Amino acid sequence: MPSNRVSRLFHYGSLAVGLGFGALGEATKRWSGLGTLDSQSSSTSVFLTRANVDRIVTKLTRMRGAALKLGQMLSIQDSKSMSPEIAEVLQRVQNSANYVPISQVEKTVNRELGPNWRAEFASFNDAPFAAASIGQVHEARLGKNVQEQVGFDKVAVKVQYPGVANSIDSDLNNLQSLLVMSKLLPRGMYLDNSIRVARRELHWECDYQREADAMTKFGTLLADDPVFVVPRLVSDLSSKMVLTAEFMDGAHLKHAEGYSQEIRDYIGTHIMRLCLQELFDFEFMQTDPNWANFLYNEHTGKIALLDFGASRSFDKSFLDKYLCVLKAAMDGDREACRHWSKELGFLTGYEADVMTQAHVDSVLEIGKPFRATGIYDFGNQDVSSNVRSAIPVMLRHRLTPPPEETYSLHRKLSGAFLLCIKLRARVPCQDLFKGITSKYTFSDGAQLVY
Repeated sequence: MPSNRVSRLFHYGSLAVGLGFGALGEATKRWSGLGTLDSQSSSTSVFLTRANVDRIVTKLTRMRGAALKLGQMLSIQDSKSMSPEIAEVLQRVQNSANYVPISQVEKTVNRELGPNWRAEFASFNDAPFAAASIGQVHEARLGKNVQEQVGFDKVAVKVQYPGVANSIDSDLNNLQSLLVMSKLLPRGMYLDNSIRVARRELHWECDYQREADAMTKFGTLLADDPVFVVPRLVSDLSSKMVLTAEFMDGAHLKHAEGYSQEIRDYIGTHIMRLCLQELFDFEFMQTDPNWANFLYNEHTGKIALLDFGASRSFDKSFLDKYLCVLKAAMDGDREACRHWSKELGFLTGYEADVMTQAHVDSVLEIGKPFRATGIYDFGNQDVSSNVRSAIPVMLRHRLTPPPEETYSLHRKLSGAFLLCIKLRARVPCQDLFKGITSKYTFSDGAQLVY
């Protein structure tokens, strides 16, 4: 992986040149009538040829860092709001997993923990078992002295990719130029805002000391939880670029479709519960919905939580208004949905009627699981398709970008909804919502009464 700014700039420059030549070739084919019927469509960008799609995926997965993070952020956008080609790029980038060689890992860990760091481990597997946008993870066993101090021996050691933290700003600037030049994204997605949010979150996630604090905080918040468990930190073997924590056993939830209906209901119910608790009880949320961040242990029935780099709190005033929006959606109150959406910043009050209606319709759809009494069956839902139908209208007619807090918040909530849909889980959503939000105290001391 390129680790300094010059080499990373070269890779972005070579990608731009490659895309340019690919687009020129495609334009020539269309002009001469040699392109395929699909490629000759005026709605298809000359930049989005099969060869250019492959170029983008290959380059972004090798660059990782900001490139992969922005791809992952944009990939939660509904695929029907963008071209099939860019949707494919984002999905392939999201699923990528390129590792850096052990020589680069050694340099980072030597600098962070000292040249004798291997003496603290009984074993350290040089081959990583997981990779993400910021770093990769190695399995290890602690040496006897450290093991006695922390009370466990098997650990996961996350090592940050070299050069990622120092290249965030330049990488995002280069990516923004590429996306604007190639017109890959539809109008109305407010790329500047996505870039700004990605910049802030990347700086957060590159600070492993911040992540260690968030992990410890979640460990305290969930210490008595009957379902969720949090890895314990090995602070003496952690730093700003290395994070060592207890190894958690279990299967990724992306493999949970094959479980029995009872287990799928159990997982879906508690994932939804956790989302609501994070918002309105803890007021502190882990906002990365990647299903690999949740491990289900069939033997204990526990769900382990991983990766706390994107954890964040929200201002009380934002939570007050956001709860009012959700409560209005649960009640099916269109006027209250419009009012609180304006108060929150989703609407300006000057939108065309078609935009206001589409926005309120989508909010009411999101509230549908909480409006249903008893059990809500995510395996027989139409929320996702109904929300999809409103997206093109909102992209064309919105006058303001969504509140910045909602980029990460909706990434997590949409992840929870999609997981429940994938599992075809049956969840008592209204009971969960009322039970958790009835304990929430607004800034003025008021509480909801059901």
